[in-house]
Amino acid sequence: MSATEHPYVLGHSTLELERLEAQAALVDPITERFFRSAGLRPGMRVLDVGSGAGDVAFLARRLVGEGSVMGFDRSAVALQVARRRASELGLANVSFHEGDPTESEFEKPVDAAVGRYVLQFQPDPAAMLRRIASLVRPGGVVVFHEIDWGGLSSFPPVPTYDRLCTWGAETMRRHGTETRMGAKLHATFVASGLHEPSVRLEALVVGGGRSGAWLRSFRDLIAVLLPEMVRLGVASEHDVGLDTAVERMTEEASRTGSVFIGHGQFGAWATTPPAR
Repeated sequence: MSATEHPYVLGHSTLELERLEAQAALVDPITERFFRSAGLRPGMRVLDVGSGAGDVAFLARRLVGEGSVMGFDRSAVALQVARRRASELGLANVSFHEGDPTESEFEKPVDAAVGRYVLQFQPDPAAMLRRIASLVRPGGVVVFHEIDWGGLSSFPPVPTYDRLCTWGAETMRRHGTETRMGAKLHATFVASGLHEPSVRLEALVVGGGRSGAWLRSFRDLIAVLLPEMVRLGVASEHDVGLDTAVERMTEEASRTGSVFIGHGQFGAWATTPPAR
C-alpha cells in the first residue's frame, strides 16, 4: 500500500473527534469571519462538506438562523456524534447525511457551500470544488477555510515546537495530504471554473500564559498523527516524547520570551456564475 492509498490520515477515533471539538474553540472565530465576509446571512440554505463532528455546520447555523444546514461526511462514526450534538442543542434545521453530496439528489440548489480543512485531503481539489459548486444556485456562495503548514513557526525559536512542526508536516506530506492547501486556494478556485476568489489569511499567535490551549491542541494533533509518523519513518515515539511535549515547549519558550505561530488559516470565497 502506498502512502496516498493509506486511509484518511487523521482517522475518526474518539481522541480525534474530541480534538476536533477543542480545535473548533480556537478556530471557529476565524471561520466565522471568513463566512461573514463571504456573505452567509439569515435564511440561507447551506451545504457543509466534510462535516465531521458538526462544528462547522453548527457555526453556519448561527449565521443563517431560520435557514437550514445540511452536513455531509463519509464517516458514520463522526456523523453519529454530530447528530447527537445537534439533538442536544435542539437544532431541527441542521441535518447530517453520510456520503458524497455530489452523488445525492437535492430538491433545489443550495444558497451556499462551505467547508473547513477538506480540500487538503482531496487528490484533485479543483475537481471536487467544481462538483460542489454545481450544487449551488447561480450567484450563490462557495467558501472554504483551509490551513497551510508553511506558517507554523516560533520566535525566538523553540526547538521542540519547531521539530514537531517539521515532523507533523512531513508526515502529512508523505501520506499524500496537501500541506500548502491554504496558499493554493486561489489557484484551486480558478481551476475549478469559479470566479477569482477573495482570499484572507489569519493565524493564531500566542505567548506566555496564553500559550496553553494552543500547545495542548497542537500536542493532540501530533498524538493523532504519531502512529503514521512512526509508520512512515518520520520520527519515533521516543523522538516525539509526547508525554512531556507541552511542558518542554512551555519551558523552552519561557527562557526566551518566545511566541508560537500556528498554521496559516486561509479563507477563500467566490460566487457561482449567473445562469445562462
